[in-house]
Amino acid sequence: MGIIGWIIIGALAGWLASMVTGNNKNMGALSNIVVGIIGGFIGGFVMNLLGGVGVTGFNLWSLLVAFIGSLICLWIFNKINNKN
Repeated sequence: MGIIGWIIIGALAGWLASMVTGNNKNMGALSNIVVGIIGGFIGGFVMNLLGGVGVTGFNLWSLLVAFIGSLICLWIFNKINNKN
């Protein structure tokens, strides 16, 4: 998957995760992209630990994996900042 694909999947996953965790009002587009890309790596790592596959390309599965990883990333961020 190319850099544009990573940016699009990252933006969508980061935005969805920020909506679920309540961080959307504090995050901009760049933050959502960064969280989504980091979430793709975290989600891929978790899926590999569970015996599945991580980010496989520009598809719905990759978005789901990045979304799960983004949720984990924002959960950790919120715990560090004592928001939740």
